[in-house]
Amino acid sequence: MKGPLFYSKILLFGEYGIIKDSKGLSIPYNFYNGALKTAKEFSREISESNLSLKRFADYLESLQTEKPGLVTFDIEKLKEDVAGGMYFDSSIPQGYGVGSSGALVAAIYDKYATDKITVLENLTRDKLLKLKEIFGEMESFFHGKSSGLDPLNSYLSIPILINSKDNIEPAGIPSQKKDGKGAVFLLDSGMVGETAPMIQIFMENMKQEGFRKMLKEQFIKHTDACVEDFLKGDVKSLFGNIKQLSHVVLDNFKPMIPAQFHKLWKHGIETNEYYLKLCGSGGGGYILGFTQDIDKARKALKDYNLEVVYNF
Repeated sequence: MKGPLFYSKILLFGEYGIIKDSKGLSIPYNFYNGALKTAKEFSREISESNLSLKRFADYLESLQTEKPGLVTFDIEKLKEDVAGGMYFDSSIPQGYGVGSSGALVAAIYDKYATDKITVLENLTRDKLLKLKEIFGEMESFFHGKSSGLDPLNSYLSIPILINSKDNIEPAGIPSQKKDGKGAVFLLDSGMVGETAPMIQIFMENMKQEGFRKMLKEQFIKHTDACVEDFLKGDVKSLFGNIKQLSHVVLDNFKPMIPAQFHKLWKHGIETNEYYLKLCGSGGGGYILGFTQDIDKARKALKDYNLEVVYNF
């Protein structure tokens, strides 16, 4: 057996902010993907994935018992397939902020949910919110608390605009200029980031009034502006707002930026060669970069591995 492919995602804007109702914009990233497969022979990775699916199946069984109105699965079939050697074959790096658990959740829902909302039907806001809620509950098995956006993006494979917690819609993003000098890129930090501890630090910081004020008056303000600029294709205004956002993150989210990147981050802001921001929860994995001249950025970041994900 081999299931359909589910892609990774990139949250271009909104990390941390969407927890407190900022706007967000998430796009599928087809460079990485994963699919459910069945193995005859087990490597260490396959064994680990199979074991994780076994625990996930138990979790889903208790989820549908606790919240019968939310979602039901063909648990028997799922457990049977897991016992038969099913695993998730994925090229999506874990702990990199590109949605590795999201793709797995989407794949399991697609194959085993009994009354599923499909990609082909008319996706009303209610259906999108229902999917997001289901996926949030499913993915919390991996992260503790999940918004459900990663699996939603992976499942639908379309850009999603988050207006607020209970207002999400499919988004049309401006088509890429294939030979454009401007680019959004991923910078490999070379280390894995753990989501849960980063969220914990954020929640601790939220207890301080000064941090809450900064979040609302600076972080969310610039995040919302970036989303609007990006969707309108207003590149000049977008880069002004990204620079501000990059600055706010460097000043207030230091624990989420690996220490060896603090200098690099600052260099981008000072030279305007590129601007860096968090990709997902940070702490490692990928860092998201924006530049108006990809050649300049490549030169400045020549010691690092860059992957272009979008051209302006």
